[in-house]
Amino acid sequence: MSDFDYDLFVIGGGSGGVRAARVAAGEYGAKVALAEEDRYGGTCVIRGCVPKKLMVFASGYAELVDEAKCFGWDIKPGTFDWHAFKTRLNNELDRLEGVYRKLLGNSDVETFDQRATIKDAHTVQLANGETRTAKHILLATGGRPVRPDVPNAHLGIVSDDIFHLESLPKSILIVGGGYIGCEFACILNGLGVEVTMYNRAAQILRGFDDEARGLIAESMTNAGVDIHCGTNIVEMALESEHEAGTMPSNSDAAMGATAAQSNELNNCDARAGTQGPIWVKASNGAEKVFDMVLFATGRAPNTDGMGLEEVGVSLGRRQEVEVDEYSQSGVPSIYAIGDVTDRVNLTPVAIREGMAFVQTVFGGNPTPVDHDLIPSAVFTQPEFGTVGLTEEQAAEQEPVEIYSASFRPMQTAFAEKNKRVMMKLIVSKETRVVLGCHIVAPNAGELIQLVGIAVKAGLTKEQFDATCAVHPTMSEELVTMRSPTRTA
Repeated sequence: MSDFDYDLFVIGGGSGGVRAARVAAGEYGAKVALAEEDRYGGTCVIRGCVPKKLMVFASGYAELVDEAKCFGWDIKPGTFDWHAFKTRLNNELDRLEGVYRKLLGNSDVETFDQRATIKDAHTVQLANGETRTAKHILLATGGRPVRPDVPNAHLGIVSDDIFHLESLPKSILIVGGGYIGCEFACILNGLGVEVTMYNRAAQILRGFDDEARGLIAESMTNAGVDIHCGTNIVEMALESEHEAGTMPSNSDAAMGATAAQSNELNNCDARAGTQGPIWVKASNGAEKVFDMVLFATGRAPNTDGMGLEEVGVSLGRRQEVEVDEYSQSGVPSIYAIGDVTDRVNLTPVAIREGMAFVQTVFGGNPTPVDHDLIPSAVFTQPEFGTVGLTEEQAAEQEPVEIYSASFRPMQTAFAEKNKRVMMKLIVSKETRVVLGCHIVAPNAGELIQLVGIAVKAGLTKEQFDATCAVHPTMSEELVTMRSPTRTA
C-alpha cells in the first residue's frame, strides 16, 4: 500500500496538466488528482488560442463582402453584432470546458475545483485547508498577462479581458507590438474598431524574421492600423480627471501591476475600460484620448504564493520554475511543464512536455523534451507561419542562401487588391539543409504545419525542389524557387 494519497497530484487544469493527468491515470494506472482554481482548459481554451482564433474568423468576414463583388457576387455589407458572437463564443467555451472535465472523469482522475499550493515536497495544500500527499507533484499553472509599471495602468485591460467586454470600443490603443498585440490589432481593426498601436521597439514582432515582420507591418498599416514604433506610453488617466486636474498621485494602486498584484487586479479587469475615455501621453510627447487601452506587454509565470521557494524549488529571473530536460525541478518529487517554466510558451509544447513527463516518471522511459524546430503561427491578417531559424539567426551561425518570393496571389490580384504574400526558405550553403521557413499568407498556420515536418526531418533544398508543385497555389513557390534571392 502506498504511503501517499496519490501517485501524482497535478496543479493546473490547462492543456498540459490535463493531458499528463489523464494519460498517467488512463494508460499507466496511476492514482491521480488535479486541482484547478479557475476554469478547465486553461489559457488556450478559455482565454487564449481558441477564443482568439474564433475572433480572427469573425474579423475576416467584412472584407470578404467587398472582394466577393469582384467575383460576381452581389452581397450587401452588414454590421457586426458583438453580443451575438460573444454568446456563441461563450457557449463554445463552456462546451470545451465540459470536454476537459469529461476526459478527466473518464480517466478516473479526482478533481478539486480550488487553488492548491505546495506545503512540502510531497504535500499539497488546498484552499479549503485540507492537505493531500503525492509521490509526484506536477506544476502546470501556466502564466498570465501583466501590466507595465505606468501610472494608472489599472485603467487599461489585458488580453484576458477582451473576451468579457460588454461592447466593443470605438477606438483602442494597444501597447505592445508582440504577437498578442498584433493579433488583437488585426482582429479589432477587422471588427470596425479604430486601432492605434504603440511599440517601443523599432519594428513589431521582435524575434521573428525581419523580412516577414516588415511585410506584416506594411499589411497592418494598409488595413488601417495606426502603428507607432519607437513609442511607449508614459502616463494615462481618465479624460475627465485629466481635464479637471484631479489626477491621482502615483500611489501603489495607480501604478502598473507588479507580478504579485496581477492576480488581484485581474479579478476586476472586466470593469477596466468602462470608466470613460482615457487620456494617454506617449513617449514622443503626443497626447490622445482613446475609449480603451489594451496592454499587450508580456506575461508572467503563475508561481506567486505557491510556496515553491520555501520547499527548495528554484525560480528564475522572471519567477519561472527552473527545470532540467526532463521537466524536473531541484526538488526531485516536483516537476513543472508549460508556461510556468517559461521555456517555449505554446500549448502544443506544454502537451508534449506533459507526455514526456508521464513517459519518464510512469512509463519507465526517460524522455527529454525536444524544443528544437517547433513550428508556430501568428494569427495576424495575413497570417504568419514560421519554423526554424530566421535569416538573421542563420547568418550568424553559418553561410546561407535565401530563397524568397513576395507576390500578389491569384485571388487577391483578380480582386484588384494590393495584398502581398511571402514564401521564404533559409538554406545552409554547406549542407543544403533547409534551416528555416517563413510564410506570410492567408492560412499560413495550416501551411507551416506541413512544412514543419520537412524542416524537422532535415530535408535539403534539392529535396524540396524534387517535389512536384501543386498548381495553382500560393505554396507552390516553396518548391519552385530555383535561384537564391541573396546570400548571407
